[in-house]
Amino acid sequence: MAVNDKQRRYLKGLAHPLKPVVMIGNAGLTENVLAEIENALAYHELIKVRVSGQEKADRKQMLDEIAEKTGADLVMVIGHIGGLYRPADKPVIQLPG
Repeated sequence: MAVNDKQRRYLKGLAHPLKPVVMIGNAGLTENVLAEIENALAYHELIKVRVSGQEKADRKQMLDEIAEKTGADLVMVIGHIGGLYRPADKPVIQLPG
């Protein structure tokens, strides 16, 4: 499910006070890291991921790859932090129309 601009702004506001739940270091995007992101998305719906040790273009590419592999929407990228949203089976976050 792709979110529209209004929903993206709403989710960005919700994500702002959150702390990153997954940190990606110099080892990059491994299967274990991807599994942890999947678990976090299933539990929280909206998470932040910190990508360290990469250039700006590489960070954006990695966050896009995470979003593609997990079926999540990349709702924000600020510096080393990316916000991902994927609705749960029983969504807790109610998106505006």
